[in-house]
Amino acid sequence: MTPHDFVARLGSHRASAILRTNDAEAAIDAMEAAVRGGFRICEFTLTIPGAMEIIGEFSRRHPDVIVGAGTVLEVDQAHRAVEAGARFLVSPVVDEAVIRAATELGVAAMPGTHTATEMLTAYRAGAALQKLFPAPGFGPGYVSACLGPMPFLKIVPTHGVDEHNAAQWLGAGAFAIGFVAPLFDPALIADRRYDELEQRARRLLASLDD
Repeated sequence: MTPHDFVARLGSHRASAILRTNDAEAAIDAMEAAVRGGFRICEFTLTIPGAMEIIGEFSRRHPDVIVGAGTVLEVDQAHRAVEAGARFLVSPVVDEAVIRAATELGVAAMPGTHTATEMLTAYRAGAALQKLFPAPGFGPGYVSACLGPMPFLKIVPTHGVDEHNAAQWLGAGAFAIGFVAPLFDPALIADRRYDELEQRARRLLASLDD
């Protein structure tokens, strides 16, 4: 899968499932619930204990699902994640070395940006996607404000996106969105309530068209 292919798939699906947890034993089962609920783009953050092995295992189980690595802060992490099976790399900041590594490895980079300057810097460094992190307090209007002078950006809000505002972010021009805590509630993971996680996944995806 080329970076261009991934961008097209993300634009089609419009949403990704992003798992950040300290419970390594539950990570795969939690993401399985998201996949049963309809997600086809899944991100495991590297803050999860044993994340590389989890990415590898999940990629082998689900060749039809696009698996990525999040919280990629070092070039070495980028290489290891792609070797494990990651097909896109997400960072909380703009690190041009990591973006270059993604390009060299043939995968898409989605660095974290907050200001218009950071978005343009990421774009010029080769990142086709710009993660909006953290989401600004004044909400979806920020996306449309940034796209006004820079319509070539592909902004992907994550932090602060939930079922009540997902459609608003997309309506403001967001290329896609990512669900974190509103999907993977820590209490549900701790109690192994995977059926409820699946229901959340279905509800969140349905909210894209509200």
